[in-house]
Amino acid sequence: MCQPPNSAATPPGVLSVVGIGADGWGGLTEQARGVVESADVLVGGERHLDLVPLTDVVKVPWPRPLRPGLAALFEEHAGRRLAVLASGDPLLSGIGTTLVELFGSDAVRVLPTVSSVTLARARLGWSAERTEVVSVVGRSVRAVARALAPGRRLLVLSADGATPAAVADLVTAVGYGRSRLHVLENLAAEGERRLDGTAAGWEHPPGAALNVVAVECLLDEGATPMSTVPGLPDDAFEHDGQLTKRDARASCLARLVPVPGQLLWDVGSGSGSVAIEWMRAHPDNRAVAVEPRDDRADRIGRNAERLGVPGLRVVRGHAPDALAELAAEAAPDAVFVGGGVSAPGVVDACVEAAVPGGRLVAHAVTLEAEAVLADARARHGGELLRHRLERAAPLGAMTGWEPARGLTQWSLVKENG
Repeated sequence: MCQPPNSAATPPGVLSVVGIGADGWGGLTEQARGVVESADVLVGGERHLDLVPLTDVVKVPWPRPLRPGLAALFEEHAGRRLAVLASGDPLLSGIGTTLVELFGSDAVRVLPTVSSVTLARARLGWSAERTEVVSVVGRSVRAVARALAPGRRLLVLSADGATPAAVADLVTAVGYGRSRLHVLENLAAEGERRLDGTAAGWEHPPGAALNVVAVECLLDEGATPMSTVPGLPDDAFEHDGQLTKRDARASCLARLVPVPGQLLWDVGSGSGSVAIEWMRAHPDNRAVAVEPRDDRADRIGRNAERLGVPGLRVVRGHAPDALAELAAEAAPDAVFVGGGVSAPGVVDACVEAAVPGGRLVAHAVTLEAEAVLADARARHGGELLRHRLERAAPLGAMTGWEPARGLTQWSLVKENG
């Protein structure tokens, strides 16, 4: 049996979640109509509730804010037959996912209909396996930037009628202005419409609130694509010199192992480069950047927005004090200490906070910080590496090797159990 994680309330019996498209009541199957008709209470967004012509059912809109209000909503209607209306496929960036997380899959029955994503792909002739879906419903449109790559096809689930122009502006700003855009409005409804153009030349005024933006990614001449594999160029980040350089960053992230869906702490984050690359590795990855200086914390936020991971959380504070509250919320799967290694208690606090099997990496460029890492290895184990890089540079009329400042890296996989 699937148990509901962190359940705040239990719905009466099995809660039915019915997907409904823009075609409304007429587009529902006989089974879905039966579920809706047998309900005492119908819960959903106002647009969805208006699509149901029944008058002998109590219609209740979602509470605001949504998640904190769900427990009270279901408690208020305890003992009555409830049904929930949702867009298309309720488990595609929809309320169905939230309800399953709250109550468990055994307590939620989902009856999907054709989703807007499926309809959009059908209109365009795009295959599912070669199309990436990005939702900006309740999220920053900046998340689209992470998915942009030459030749990629994206479907952006819009927040409203202004989203297409915002997507066009973003795509143009990051070097994909030649990309072809297709806006598909009111899919499967009588007012269905398609608008076409390029990102740089997008001049259509805001249209229907219900729309999907399709992007065929074309890189501008002279622009450089950004990989989701760790090791972005240093100049991809705004920084004041407090930056984990490209080659050391790639080595660091290889040892942090950015597994999809896991949480990273980037302690003494500086420019946020490690946390940002961790989140770029997979759209489900989460990260917290801990940084005491306000100017650097602001810079981390700007870097995260520009590089397509606006969900990066920035905590302003000094380690180890700032870590105690974070540890109470959720233990990290991986921790990187890029700054403040020599501060008393920082490394030990990170080791203690990490989950069993968690990965830790710390960098040092001073003798004092190196001594801390040597002591950490003696007490906890792990691996010590010394990075020494040399780059070819002008030497008079010739070319010679110019050494970069050495860096010591300590990495550890915490014992499991």
